[in-house]
Amino acid sequence: MPEPSDICPRPQSLPPLPTQPHAAPIFPASVWECESPQQADSLLSGREGGYVYQRDGHPNAYLLAEKLKELHGAARGAITGSGMAALAAALLSQLQMGDHAVVGNRMYGKTLALFVGEASRLGIEVTSVDTCDSSAVSAAMRPSTKLVLAETIANPLLEVADIAALAEVAHQKNTLLLIDNTFASPILCRPLELGADLVIESLTKTLNGHSDVVLGFLGGREDVWQRVPTVVSTWGLTGGPFECWLADRGLATAHLRIQRACENAMQAAEYLQRQSPKVEQVYYPGLVSHPQHAIARRQFGERFGTMVSFRLAGGRAHADTFIAAAKQIPFCPSLGELSTTLSHPETTSHRGMTREERAALGITGGTIRLSVGTESIAFIREALTTGLRGVS
Repeated sequence: MPEPSDICPRPQSLPPLPTQPHAAPIFPASVWECESPQQADSLLSGREGGYVYQRDGHPNAYLLAEKLKELHGAARGAITGSGMAALAAALLSQLQMGDHAVVGNRMYGKTLALFVGEASRLGIEVTSVDTCDSSAVSAAMRPSTKLVLAETIANPLLEVADIAALAEVAHQKNTLLLIDNTFASPILCRPLELGADLVIESLTKTLNGHSDVVLGFLGGREDVWQRVPTVVSTWGLTGGPFECWLADRGLATAHLRIQRACENAMQAAEYLQRQSPKVEQVYYPGLVSHPQHAIARRQFGERFGTMVSFRLAGGRAHADTFIAAAKQIPFCPSLGELSTTLSHPETTSHRGMTREERAALGITGGTIRLSVGTESIAFIREALTTGLRGVS
């Protein structure tokens, strides 16, 4: 009878590597061997660089975080298991019972569920306001306000926050500014350079861009980072090695993909704007008619994002008809993929709101959110035309 050690031999040291792999390897190890308790203590305390347990950090997360830190100009960065995990890490590291936060009222539904719903269970109070109105943000702040949260480009109607103005308001009250930059990405906007203290990205979206990863990134200044590593490890918010490796690969082409998709989105928005009366309104920061077009141009330059939203005149019935007819555009309740996709906020991202709450934000049954991809603009126009033909 063979001994168990004969069947499952212990891993041996790697052979010498006189050359380096051009592509980053994947390190799937859940645990790392330590020379001694002293070394383990040194590693876990951060006095020595290296790894002990995957939840506390691993090489693939480090490699990805380093690239995102450089893109954002961040002093520190952490990879998390999703964009929502990055938001949770920010909330749990910066807020505690009795604190107050001001949060944009035009945000992803799960973000509002986290900050307005779950945070209240921890004794954290939250006020929702229009973060495109810095005076409204200032009026909502209290002595206990510790955080302001806004999206660079809001979901789903693409309002653009003036990050520098929000930073000024927040810092006057000794409050941190956290920006969700997912709809812009650091290719368009780097919020830390505009005065934000923390920034998050859902790497699931445009930065990975291939529909095969769920990950997030939280970056920020050194002086606000003290509790972040403990929170990420203790709450189990870390992303896995394979997902980090995939996102690292996707990141390599992000600038090319986003440039092409931004060009397509501008043309798609202009095309949809010409489709009145079937299309009542088009929301895109690149259009001169957009209420924050001047802010968008100042913050983004000549690229205005890959998302276009529009409202059909016939409400939910026409939205259902358009979605059924536009067969070349998959109905995918996410965004930032290589291919153009669409979503219906009333039944997906903002389904947790009441009809009245959605109406107050301008979201109706006829609202469709388009995530523009990298196909030819001729293909995208034809796909939109096919959908609109189905709308009587």
